[in-house]
Amino acid sequence: MPRARSARRLLAAAALLLLPATALPAQAAPPTGPDPGATTHREPGNGPERNRVAATDAAPRPVAARAAGENRRHGDHRGYPRRTELRVYPEDPTDKAVKLGLVPYHALAPRLNDLQARSDRVSVEVIGQSTLGRDLYLVTVTAPERPAETRRQDRWRELIENDPARAARNVALVRHYKAPIWINANIHGDEWEGTDGALRVIERLATAQDRDTRRLLERTRIHVTVTNNPDGRVAGTRANAAGFDINRDHITSAQPESRAVRDVVIGTQPLVMLDEHGYTGTTLIEPATPPHGQNYEYDLYIKHAYANALGMEKAVAGLGHPETATADIPFRDFDPGEWDDWPPIFTPMYAIYHGAVGHTVEVPLRVNRREYDTLPVEELRRRSAINTDVAAATIRAAIDYTDHNRAALIADQIEQFRRGWAGTPQRQVPDGYVPGYGPEDRYTVDFPRAYVIPAGEGQRSAPAAARLVDHLVVNDVRVGQARSPFRLGGRAYPAGSYLVDMHQPKRGLANAILAEGKDISADVPRMYDISGWSHRLLWGASVDVVRDEAPRVRTTPVTAAAPTGGVDAAPGQDLALALLDGKDVQAVNTLLGQGLPVHRQTDGGVMVPASARSAALAVAERFGVRFTAAPAGERGPLLRRPVLAAAVGADELAVLRELGFEVHPVSTSALNSGFDLSRVDTLVVSSGLSYRQLTAQARAAVDAFLARGGVVTRGATGAAFNADAGLLRVRAVAGRDDANGVVATTTGGGAVGSGSPAHSFVYSPIWFTELGESVVAEQRYATGNPLVAGHWLPGKDGQGPAQAAGSAAVVSGTADRGTRTVLFGTEPLFRAHPKGLFAQFARAVYWTSTP
Repeated sequence: MPRARSARRLLAAAALLLLPATALPAQAAPPTGPDPGATTHREPGNGPERNRVAATDAAPRPVAARAAGENRRHGDHRGYPRRTELRVYPEDPTDKAVKLGLVPYHALAPRLNDLQARSDRVSVEVIGQSTLGRDLYLVTVTAPERPAETRRQDRWRELIENDPARAARNVALVRHYKAPIWINANIHGDEWEGTDGALRVIERLATAQDRDTRRLLERTRIHVTVTNNPDGRVAGTRANAAGFDINRDHITSAQPESRAVRDVVIGTQPLVMLDEHGYTGTTLIEPATPPHGQNYEYDLYIKHAYANALGMEKAVAGLGHPETATADIPFRDFDPGEWDDWPPIFTPMYAIYHGAVGHTVEVPLRVNRREYDTLPVEELRRRSAINTDVAAATIRAAIDYTDHNRAALIADQIEQFRRGWAGTPQRQVPDGYVPGYGPEDRYTVDFPRAYVIPAGEGQRSAPAAARLVDHLVVNDVRVGQARSPFRLGGRAYPAGSYLVDMHQPKRGLANAILAEGKDISADVPRMYDISGWSHRLLWGASVDVVRDEAPRVRTTPVTAAAPTGGVDAAPGQDLALALLDGKDVQAVNTLLGQGLPVHRQTDGGVMVPASARSAALAVAERFGVRFTAAPAGERGPLLRRPVLAAAVGADELAVLRELGFEVHPVSTSALNSGFDLSRVDTLVVSSGLSYRQLTAQARAAVDAFLARGGVVTRGATGAAFNADAGLLRVRAVAGRDDANGVVATTTGGGAVGSGSPAHSFVYSPIWFTELGESVVAEQRYATGNPLVAGHWLPGKDGQGPAQAAGSAAVVSGTADRGTRTVLFGTEPLFRAHPKGLFAQFARAVYWTSTP
């Protein structure tokens, strides 16, 4: 239901008079609304424009970063300050920040080295490296601590999470625990000023000699990741150097930059965090609109988030710039779905599950993209200066709020973890709990009692199960491994099965990862980004839900999943490998890369001759895959490691390379420029390639390829390529561009669909009707309502999930011109997330590239 915006603002204004003095800085002015005719700029998601973005010409390979967060998570007791002599990078005059009058990346290390030398309040640590190998810095500002004091603070932090009831009774903790605050800046590389505003605050706190500052730093630790995306900062791109939006990666952790800050939030356990962004025309400060993440303890979050936002709003208005006179607080000012906090992909939303009051802050004045290239330098620098003022003001206000409300914030973080351990139901937040809170804000969930990840024959994919367990553990979800066989929820499980007891401090995050989610299509008219995800349904492992029964088996805490690789066949027997997971695909491509014979079988799996047993043993150990004895019978056609030409998004390119395929990015312009297809086996098309826009010469080259090679497509661009090139005879029907989520599917017995999970992921879904005689439906949308979780409404043409139900989601066939072709209406590689679908896409590649 729409919010009454004016009523919300009036309630907020009245609330300023009722809030305790510690909730806001003094002299709070009643907030005022935006120009009714103004529109708030929204950044694009990753939906229909994925089909229109040209493929990149190169994909930088990630640089392995040390797990810098490990020491923080397990206790680094060196005391403070912790001075690190940072390596200094060569001056780069092409750094995009220079034009804006902002701090270029190469100037950060000298500046931070100088601050460490001048102030015993400043510590800098390197928490990892970016995709291109630039250091990621964590700055901590706090009063000096001896190692004994650091050990005491760490014990208290661990006590809050591990024994919250005891922590609540610890008088010394309540009085002397240093309130941790985390500021994350510049996660989007072309949203620069959070870095500069944070540096301003750091320098002020590092050098100020007044009593209030000294006392503040005795009560707090202020942690700042000064740039979460240095490669994007230098290049002036939103994404990192691999083409990923890091602020969409926090439930997947595909990128080194997101993994680094994941470890920061776990290691520091902040009470409050800000993620500094831009540019929305008017300063924007969360909390967000509904739908709210249903796994939150929302009552503990919103009372602080709203009050803190009002304080930041006042601080920004106090700057005196005409452009900062007003601010938008989406919870108060926007309609449901316009700026939501539903998915845990965003940094602040992910941080909430670790006990933080998380906020996105958007500074107002655009200086990137078209404006960067067209506005005079003087105007750009004027805007950047105001944006820096805004970033610094919001950081200062958040620090003040944390300091003034320290006791309540600590108590509420303790309460969040206590509820998790006790299995307490979520609190029903009453209307008016904060000004404007109403029924449209109420999203809750009944937590299950446990999840079980079976071992043995009940497990679909051991490598997928191990990956899921490891992912849970690194996200600070507690997992146990059963020491003996047990029964739970009416099922029998062998020893070695994994148990996620939901009586644990971060049950909200555990459930966000493992639950199926919710269909919220009827709740809000639109969503900002994805609205469905589920590692249980999309990562390829078998996971059982136990609703009510308490686990009663002894377990061993898991720090890493047990090895899963091996060969279950006698010497001299041929070996079979089912392609159920990306690890299976990596193993196959490694064998193919070694020139070993691998045969593709009709069920989509592969057979490896007994003569290659030693190589199979090596890849089994390396990738955790398991070979079984191959049934006697005729061997299928020989595979070779396919060479792919791929017009795809950055996420898809990254997955294909991760799987071990040789991939050459192409696009319409690349083919028109004479790209050589002579070595290519399969053409993959999902974005940036139009058959109609090819020159006559390029089209002739593509037609010659299609007479001998294979094609795999995805999405609207892929469907258009199929139609324009005259490949499979199908009718592609498109759902709404913003429709997305987890869908139930049924699978046929073809080489592509066989062995696929019973669920898939869609964004801008497509389904195929009027299938030609030679076209096989490899996978179909389930009947009824196929949407399990997410947001999928009918479009203006009435086409929605009811129309997709029962229709083909993935089809294969041989075109009249002889081209083996597979069309995906689903999103099997989306943002490197639905890992259980990677093997399905790989089977399509193998089938299209094999005679």
